[in-house]
Amino acid sequence: MARRQSERRATWAMRGKLHSPGHPPGWQRDQLGRFWRQIASGATTEEAAIAAGVSVPVGTRWFREAGGMCPASLAPTSDRYLSLAEREEIANWRARGSGVREIARHLGRSRSTISRELRRNAATRADASG
Repeated sequence: MARRQSERRATWAMRGKLHSPGHPPGWQRDQLGRFWRQIASGATTEEAAIAAGVSVPVGTRWFREAGGMCPASLAPTSDRYLSLAEREEIANWRARGSGVREIARHLGRSRSTISRELRRNAATRADASG
C-alpha cells in the first residue's frame, strides 16, 4: 500500500494543478440533469435536490444561479470527445510506460485519438526541471 501512495504522490507532483475546463465534472452533470428533470416534472426544489442526490442548499443554489431555468449546457455529451476521466487514464497509462496501442485497446478508442491527446498535452505535462 505504501508503494501505491508514493506512486500517486509522484504522479501528482508531475501533473501539476488541473484547471476546470468550465463545465461541471461528469458526476455533477448527471446530478444536475436529474435535478432539472425533477423540476420540469413539477417537483419542488427540495424534492428535486433529494431525488438528484444532493443537499437541499445545493439544489436551491443551482435553481437560484440558473434563474429558475434549466441551463442549455446540460445536453448529453457525445462520445466524440474524450472525457476528463479518459484523459486522466491516458496520462496514467503513459506514465506507467504503456504504448499508444495498449492505451487505445484499454479505452476502446482509436490509436490516432490517443496519440493526438498525448501530442496535445506533451508540453503541459513535460518535466520543467529539464
